[in-house]
Amino acid sequence: MSKCKISVVVCVFNEEDNVNPLIGQIDQAMKGIDYEIIYVDDGSTDSTLEKLKSNSHPRLRTVELRKNYGQSSALAAGIEAAEGDYIATLDGDLQNDPSDIPRMLEMAIEYEWDVVAGVRANRKDGMFLRKIPSKIANGMIRHLSGIHMTDYGCTLKVFESEIAKDMGLYGELHRFIPVLAHLEGAKITQTDVKHHARQFGESKYGINRTFKVMSDLMLMLFLKRYMQKPMHLFGNIGLITFAIGLIINGYLLFLKILGQDIWGKPLLFAGALFLIFGIQLITIGIVVEIQMRTYYESQNKTPYKIRKVHHNMSNSIEVE
Repeated sequence: MSKCKISVVVCVFNEEDNVNPLIGQIDQAMKGIDYEIIYVDDGSTDSTLEKLKSNSHPRLRTVELRKNYGQSSALAAGIEAAEGDYIATLDGDLQNDPSDIPRMLEMAIEYEWDVVAGVRANRKDGMFLRKIPSKIANGMIRHLSGIHMTDYGCTLKVFESEIAKDMGLYGELHRFIPVLAHLEGAKITQTDVKHHARQFGESKYGINRTFKVMSDLMLMLFLKRYMQKPMHLFGNIGLITFAIGLIINGYLLFLKILGQDIWGKPLLFAGALFLIFGIQLITIGIVVEIQMRTYYESQNKTPYKIRKVHHNMSNSIEVE
């Protein structure tokens, strides 16, 4: 571990009383390890930024955002600024314990895990406003994403730097970091970590997070299943819808041939709508497919990730 550098990224919003104690805990936990501390101030309105500026720790860097952008954007800014071979993320409220980071880093290095995610053992939070909503959200994500992590909400994680920088965090997607890492082909494991009750400040989370998770989960499902093949989603639904429209209109045409008056029937409008929706969905699928090609080709990206190239040395044998 002494040969690699790790960046500890902490995102804070109005955590003035927790800044100096956490920096001290990180410093104590990272003895013997080459590390840096990157604090991202996400538009704090208290004295958090002043506390960071006045702290003289030689390994501390502070990224000051212009306003409050949210945890995902703050994490993205911290990860972008990180210079380490590995990146550790943790909350700035003293609930995560930095003493878990060395063990998680050792797991990542020794077993070549790209992401080591923390699982909050004996979580010190309220049952109804924190634990129950968290369990609901974790269950939904596990079931629909197919990525079976125990605790998606634990910020304490250790990443291989390349994976962390390629995840593309924005919006409110910090809850889905394991899913985003999985999309990048990451090898992910999890381990129990310590969790402490909040001592200073107020929690920024509430039960409304569960509803945000539901909407963001729809995006995650699209990215996981159809990111590289959007036509399979829009095209298939469009073809089914178009086929239903054809069947309805074929039936109405048959009635018309038999001499029945079909004008004004609700079924006529339904058939027309199905045809129009089907054509629109197929068209959207084609347009999104072209956009995905543009996305990859314009940035010289590839739809695959190479983990490692193995060179197998074999002895050449001359045959007389």
